[in-house]
Amino acid sequence: MTNWKKKLIIIWAGQLFSILSSSIAQFAVVLWISLETGSAEVLSYATIAALLPQALLGPFAGVFVDRWSRKWTMIGADSFVALCSGVIALLFYLDVVELWQIYILLMLRSIGGAFHAPAMKSSIPLLAPESELMRIAAVNQAIQSICSIGGPALGAILLLSFDMSMVMILDVAGAFIACTSLLFVFIPNPKKELLSAKGVMNDMAEGFKVILKNRGISWVMATEVLITFFVLPIVALMPLMTLQNFSGTAYQVSLIEVLFGIGMLIGGILLGIWNPKIRKIYLIVSSYFFLGLTLALCGLLPSNGYILFAILTVMQGIVIPFYSGPFTSLLQTQFKPNYLGRVFALFDSVSLFPSIIGLLITSFMADSLGIANIFLYCGIAIVLTAVLVMCIPSVRSLGKDEF
Repeated sequence: MTNWKKKLIIIWAGQLFSILSSSIAQFAVVLWISLETGSAEVLSYATIAALLPQALLGPFAGVFVDRWSRKWTMIGADSFVALCSGVIALLFYLDVVELWQIYILLMLRSIGGAFHAPAMKSSIPLLAPESELMRIAAVNQAIQSICSIGGPALGAILLLSFDMSMVMILDVAGAFIACTSLLFVFIPNPKKELLSAKGVMNDMAEGFKVILKNRGISWVMATEVLITFFVLPIVALMPLMTLQNFSGTAYQVSLIEVLFGIGMLIGGILLGIWNPKIRKIYLIVSSYFFLGLTLALCGLLPSNGYILFAILTVMQGIVIPFYSGPFTSLLQTQFKPNYLGRVFALFDSVSLFPSIIGLLITSFMADSLGIANIFLYCGIAIVLTAVLVMCIPSVRSLGKDEF
């Protein structure tokens, strides 16, 4: 734990460039697809392509994250993502890109994410004191927010002023900076005595058993999966909400993304400075409720309600850190470090499968029901989920000894 702040600052500096360049690339790809096709179905397929490998590989990736050096796992994952971005840049530069190629390369980038995300999250408790984990989660959220602000704005500018090849080259550069910063940091690995020598499947099963033993956490994780099921389709359809429901432009699409990022930045700063002495489960559930309410209100807005949509988007951004930060730190404190790789990877994987199903359903329904109705129905479902989860005794008892 010595010099933990210095280590995290070095990691954060590299991740800032990497996440920002990835945010630029991701938004540019989404905007390019939206402008080229204008189809909710095609946009949903692209999102599924970016998620499916991570969902399939997550349980296996978590086992290897707990077995391998977490530092070199992150470096390897970032390098692989950079390679994929370089191939996309080349295809756009040669003007031979086709939609199916974008799908494949998004899937390959997702493989890198399947290893990088659990390695990063499971490294934090090995670097910092437990009392600081929620504050650190807030800083991580603030970094994500800064990138959410800059990514869409820069993505739209670069796409409309230059071309996609320039955007993807920036993503390669960001990954290189992140890998370089990690070389200067020593990240300890947990003791391996609890890791099985019987094989990957055995270690994966151990991860499931550890999660299921904690009933309260199991319910919270299941709730988060359900929330993601309703939220992810909305995230995928957000550009079309602006373009179709409010007759917006490409710059107005990017403005909504920027405002959402500003909201997350405000929320992350508030959570980091405040570090509220409130039980994590209360923060999580109340944030779910408020998020669902604002999403439902978005679905009720008239066609001239773009300004109100923008305001509600900022409010949604503010509330995100107040459930994502406490949720991450809750998992980091409820499980031993040598299980965290599997816990985070298994959760990410399990949460993605229902989300992909949700995306498939909404991709077919959005064009017929209308995107606004998708916002309304998903928002109501999130509110009901938040109310129901607090009816579970084992959930209400979580964290009674936190303060």
